[in-house]
Amino acid sequence: MDSSASKPRLREQFRSVMRVNHYSIRTEQSYWYWIRYFIRFHKLRHPLELGEAEVNAFLTWLAVERKVAAATQNLALNALVFLYAKVLDQPLGQVGELVRAKRSARIPCVLTHAEATALIAQLSQPYQLLASLMYGAGLRVVEAARLRIKDVDFDKQVIVVHDGKGAKDRTTLLPSSLITPLLERKQRMFDAWTQQDNFYQIPVSLPFALRRKYPHAPRAFGWQWLFPSMNMCTDEDGMVVRHHIHVSSIQKAVRQAVRRSTLAKPAGCHTFRHSFATELLRRGSDIRTVQTLLGHADLRTTQIYTHVLGQGFAGVQSPLG
Repeated sequence: MDSSASKPRLREQFRSVMRVNHYSIRTEQSYWYWIRYFIRFHKLRHPLELGEAEVNAFLTWLAVERKVAAATQNLALNALVFLYAKVLDQPLGQVGELVRAKRSARIPCVLTHAEATALIAQLSQPYQLLASLMYGAGLRVVEAARLRIKDVDFDKQVIVVHDGKGAKDRTTLLPSSLITPLLERKQRMFDAWTQQDNFYQIPVSLPFALRRKYPHAPRAFGWQWLFPSMNMCTDEDGMVVRHHIHVSSIQKAVRQAVRRSTLAKPAGCHTFRHSFATELLRRGSDIRTVQTLLGHADLRTTQIYTHVLGQGFAGVQSPLG
């Protein structure tokens, strides 16, 4: 019997290793995208037949021919490093002198407080509340979409973000102005849940082994999505579940609101997070506190907002005053 016949396919091997290492579904999807791209680039040859030279050629092609951003090239490199080191157990050595995509130092687009609140006011629910959380708490759009009932602590007035970027947890501010609308939303959901509304008979999705560890959690009130999807889907085990509101629907609602507004800025969901950081610094908040609230690993990432405010000039004034 051919031993290779019983060996798992690369996709299954990759998926198993990702799940064991508790990578997020979004990271798994993006990594697999670049691994497939790499395999297609080399005429469907198996990665075991390839090595550092082929990885170098692929990444250089992305920079020179496809003209991808530096962050995109780095993501592709990370995916291939993970594949060879963790899945194939053949770590890459020195990739070599690959052509690096140029990293553009761009200042982010931000809104003034008046612009942000005016834009939020144009949104209907639940998008108005989601945008308010992105601006008022500095949440990424996916972090706002994935909030569960238990993640909002009204007593301490904080929001707990689980499995944020880099698989990190953090806490951030719960704006006082959002306590009432969030409590009202929670109460409406609780009333429907206690009355065993059909909507809540569908269990919510849980990541990885949490459903086996907490078998009653998918139907427990605290684990319900704060912003659930109206549609059902199947999880990785084939179970019918209810997921959170889709990120693309939030992005679409914000884009439409921007088009309806008089804003002359290329604003989107992430603009609210940029505006949160800038507004805190403008009001005198310590930059390291802002770094913590945003969940930045490197202070230099947060320092870009000082350039937005013009605070990076060490008190130097123009000759014209």
